[in-house]
Amino acid sequence: MRCLKCNSLEDKVIDSRMSKDGLSIRRRRECLGCGFRFTTYEQLETSDLRVIKRDGGREPFRREKLLEGMVKACEKRPVPIDLLESAVDAIMAELSAEGHREVPTKAIGPKVMAKLQAIDSVAFVRYASVYRQFQDVGEFIEEIESLERLPTDPRLQPELFGAGAS
Repeated sequence: MRCLKCNSLEDKVIDSRMSKDGLSIRRRRECLGCGFRFTTYEQLETSDLRVIKRDGGREPFRREKLLEGMVKACEKRPVPIDLLESAVDAIMAELSAEGHREVPTKAIGPKVMAKLQAIDSVAFVRYASVYRQFQDVGEFIEEIESLERLPTDPRLQPELFGAGAS
């Protein structure tokens, strides 16, 4: 693996662990050139799964692209990357279990939104606004109002202002 710090291709594996779901292996590596430590994940390639885009085009399913979209939705939010990687693994497991060779984006988007809704409501609204192509502020307001009616887990959404704040 190429070191992110010095671009050296020489490294050693310090630790390897199987993920909780058993679908990937997490490896801690150390660059032999500069000593920088980094993490890589090894998993089965799902190259036969293809995504059908809204315009009808088809492209290979890329785990990285799915993760990038979720990371972008969670930008500047207190969401650990490990939680997003677990969500991506769960989505991929669901898609694999369904057994389709081609999956429309309209089947992937709702799975992503369900995971983000459970993780962070702001990230959910951000993702939904792009996925559903919100056209005006009214659509944002409707989505936020629908979230307000759902029960929340206080462990996932910490209180921003104490009860004594004025």
